[in-house]
Parts: sequence; C-alpha cells; structure tokens
Amino acid sequence: MWRTPTMLKQLPPSTLIAGVLTIAVGYTGPFLIIVHAAQQAGLSPAQLASWMWAVSFGSGIAGLWLSWKWRMPIITAWSTPGAAVLLAALPTVSYPEAVGGFVLAGLAVWLIGVTGAFDALMKRFPPALAAALLAGILFRFVVELVPAMREQTALVLPMAIAFFLGRRLWPRYALMGALLLGCGLLLLQGGFVAAPSLASTASGPLWTTPAFSLAGISNIALPLALVALTGQFLPGMAVLKNDGFDIPARVPVSVLGGVSTLLAPFGCHGVVLAAITAAMCTGPEAHPERNQRWKAGMVAAVCYLLVALLGGALVALLLVLPKALVMAAAALALFGTLGSSLTAALAGDTHREAALLTFVVAASGVTIAGIGAPLWALLAGVAAGLILRWQPKLGRKLKAVAETR
Repeated sequence: MWRTPTMLKQLPPSTLIAGVLTIAVGYTGPFLIIVHAAQQAGLSPAQLASWMWAVSFGSGIAGLWLSWKWRMPIITAWSTPGAAVLLAALPTVSYPEAVGGFVLAGLAVWLIGVTGAFDALMKRFPPALAAALLAGILFRFVVELVPAMREQTALVLPMAIAFFLGRRLWPRYALMGALLLGCGLLLLQGGFVAAPSLASTASGPLWTTPAFSLAGISNIALPLALVALTGQFLPGMAVLKNDGFDIPARVPVSVLGGVSTLLAPFGCHGVVLAAITAAMCTGPEAHPERNQRWKAGMVAAVCYLLVALLGGALVALLLVLPKALVMAAAALALFGTLGSSLTAALAGDTHREAALLTFVVAASGVTIAGIGAPLWALLAGVAAGLILRWQPKLGRKLKAVAETR
C-alpha cells in the first residue's frame, strides 16, 4: 500500500524540481497556443477556462494513475501539435462540431491502444508524411512571428532575441525566459489592461454537446489523432525506453485515449504522452536511482491537478496579454517542433518528394468541398508516394533479373 508520508520523506529536491519544471515549461508559452486558437475561434472565457480545466485535469489524473500503477515516470501532457492543428481548424467549424472531432479522435486513439495496433500502424504509415503534415500546419503560424514583430517591435524583437540566445545557453528554459521578458517589458510599457470580468464565468468544467460532421472529422478528428500518435505517443514511448522504462505501448495509448474521449465534451482536445519535457523526469537529473523516478511523475501529475483548480483565474490572467505577445509566444513555442518536423519529413530519400507535397498542401490552408488542408495534404502525399514507388510489371521483372546478376 502506498503511504504518502513515506513518499514525502524519500522525495529529494531534484525529484520535486523535475516534476514542477516539467509542468512549468508546458504552461509558460506552449499553452498560449491554446489561448491563440480559442481567440481565433471566438470562444468565450468560460469555454477557454473549461478547456484549460479539461486538459489539466485529464493530464493530472491519467499521469497520477499511470506513474503510481507502473512505478515509472509516465509524464502526460495535452497535445501541443494538436493545439497547433486547432489553430487552423477551429475557425472552419462550429465549437460543437470541434468537440465532436475531439470525441472521435479520442475514440480512434483508444481503439488503436486496446487492440494493440499502435506498433503495427506506426510501422506501416510513413512517418515522413505525418511529420510533413505537422510541419505544414505549424508553418502558417510560426510565420506570424514576423507580423507580430512588425506591429510591436519593442516588445516582440527582444523576446525573439532572448529566445534564440536562450536556445544557445539554456535550451529547456528559453521559451520561459522569453515570455517572462515579454511580460516584464509589457509591464514597463504600461501595456497591461484591466482584466476582463469573469464574475459570471465558470472556472471549472463546462459541458458542450458534441455535434458530428464531415468537416469535424476531416479537419479535426483525423489530423488530431494522427499527430497525437506520431508526434507524441511515438517519441514519448522512445523517451521512456531510452531511459530503461519498458511498458507496453497499448497501456498509455489506451488509457490516454479513453481519458481524452471522456473529457472531450468539456474541451479536451487530447491528453497524450509527453515527449521532450518527459526527459526531465525519466533521466538521472530527477533521481540517481531509476526505480525512484516515478515520484517525479507523481509530482508533475499533482501540479496538473492544481492548475485545473485555478483554471478560471489563469484564463483571466492570460486574457490580459496583448495579441502580439500571444502570437509571438505561440510562434516561438512551435519553432523547435517545426524544425524537427521538417527534418523528419525531408531526411530520407524514399518519401522526400511525397512529404514535400504534403507539406506544401498543408501549409496552403486550402479548403475544398468543406474539407480542410490536412486531409487533402495526406491524400496528396499518399497518392504521390504510390505513384513514385509504382513500377510496371515488366519493370519489376527487369529489376529482379538485374539484381540476380
């Protein structure tokens, strides 16, 4: 039986700091992607507060159970690539249709988890196309850094300089430092305005009845599930295995898919395995003994639950930030992911041209017949890949003969 006092006695400062910093890095900057997406879609403060509650509560409760049950630092998170997908997709559908897309994406991930199909699916689907899809979606919003810098040069330019300087000196905390600098400059410039009144706004869960539509499936459900599996679960499992934690992929995939489905009507777009930030808790920095690092996962989960309790207050704080700062922080938060996605998409020769076409179509933002760019990008990439790899029957025979000589 797990006893809290014993755990607290054996909780060194490094473990506590690792768990807290994991959450701090996730909320200082990347969460502004969600704020930006909500503003793009015209969501109310109450809906944004519920969204924050849902992803925080889901991440906390799932991470708490998985870390304790398996005695591993299984770090959960809300899907940052998924939030980037919503930047483009939310304005194209109604919010109930978006929630319907959340439900279907969660169900798809859950089914892939419980059937044990995760590993097989990841082997069959070209990872280069998934990376190119994500890169195309991210590109449209990373470039927003330029107009934001033009609009408020004195605010955004120092943030960008601090971010890239931080990437050289303190990579893990570069975004946090840039955001803190931006808020400090804003304070000096007198840019903070009175916080909007949230007296009539619920700070907790707010139910939205899901609506299901073709646009919700193609623009939200499909890309959300795909980027969650390829952009979060795949590297998340790799981080765990790299540090010696062996857990069947079906366990976290099915658990987190189920949690995402249950919390979707409250605004949860997806709870997934953390990837980059998870390394803070899985490595020796968290605890020199591997079998004690699960406690860092527990600390991170408790921090998520505390954030869930403060959802409404944090939304009120975030809403006073000017749009230029939110755009800049979101763009900087996506910068590293864009770079790694482009690298993964174009690194190999086999799928490079198909991946490039996928990227171009996704970055175009085109909508045809009510279906958004993500699905058209996937279809174009898959079709291009099939054409480029297709060989006539005679050509295959000649190739086989040549290989035998």
